[in-house]
Amino acid sequence: MTSPPVVLTIAGSDSSCGAGVQADLKAISALGGYGLNALTSVVSETPGLVSQVRLLEGEFIADQMRVLFGGFPIAAAKTGMLGGREQVLAVAETWREYGHGRIPLVVDPVMVATSGGRLLEDAAERTLTEELLPLATLITPNMDEARVLWGREVTSPEAMEACARELSTRFDAAVLVKGGHLHGDAADVLCLDGEILWYSAPRTPGVRTHGTGCTFSAAIATGLAHGMGLNEAVEAAKDFVSRAIAEHFMWQSAGAGVVHALNHLQQTAE
Repeated sequence: MTSPPVVLTIAGSDSSCGAGVQADLKAISALGGYGLNALTSVVSETPGLVSQVRLLEGEFIADQMRVLFGGFPIAAAKTGMLGGREQVLAVAETWREYGHGRIPLVVDPVMVATSGGRLLEDAAERTLTEELLPLATLITPNMDEARVLWGREVTSPEAMEACARELSTRFDAAVLVKGGHLHGDAADVLCLDGEILWYSAPRTPGVRTHGTGCTFSAAIATGLAHGMGLNEAVEAAKDFVSRAIAEHFMWQSAGAGVVHALNHLQQTAE
């Protein structure tokens, strides 16, 4: 049996397993990769609530990364929730030593949960933009995160394009602005080497889950680990996350009512 490519996720743990490293590892496995994780935090949450967040020490995060780089031939990586300035610095400094220039890095600049809970300390935003984003192969902000990084509102396809172009130039990286909050089809725009590419999929109405951004970025990283070009990896990841939404799971919960979750591992064939 051929061994799968190794993909590292550097992100937080989600107790409901719909987002964070749990979503990443499901996506990586579903797409034929072997997932590793370096935990940055532990979050007590459900799709509709962030209850408590515990950030891990920067040195422990760095040590996880060092151990994994020493033990596996990592082919691609992604970052998700980092939490604070100490955590961002630990990831950036360790990545410069072990991965930068050799391994593709997808940075999902997680700042706010779908439920509205803050997942990045205010003081860490500048550190993220100065230390980590310039190391990325691809940056994948949603519209709210794009607004913070760009400093302007992102409320239309035209604004998404302009934002992707400017951020791509600023950070010398490809930028994928995700338009999940726009009306109509779920459309995302990629600026890659100055070229603008759009990816669209039918919107699935009425789904209230979380982890789509985590899943999308993990799926892109897995495509890159398989040797895909960035355009091809984004296209394949878009198809995967769209199916995960469309074929979502649903339960009745005594406390929260109806609970939805992405379907990573039991999707129907394309």
